[in-house]
Amino acid sequence: MKMLLAILGLSVLLSAADGGVLYQKCAACHGMKGEKAALGKSEVISGWSSAKTLEALKGYKAGTRNTKGMGAIMKGQMATLSDSDMKTLSDHIAGLK
Repeated sequence: MKMLLAILGLSVLLSAADGGVLYQKCAACHGMKGEKAALGKSEVISGWSSAKTLEALKGYKAGTRNTKGMGAIMKGQMATLSDSDMKTLSDHIAGLK
């Protein structure tokens, strides 16, 4: 029982850090705090709400969003993310300051 609780506790800690881990590949273009216009084209994402970010990420994944010509690049970035991953990432981005 103690082992199960320890494993569950570790998984909670890992999931809390997932947003930061997921964001690492975003930071190269968007900056560590979302302060950059990716490739000099995108909007600065710092200050976006989780809901706005999630809507954008889902649109990119579906291929229905192409803001400033970034659709193809972002679709590729979103390809491997689940809905849960996108929510976690959106929550993390909303907390960037």
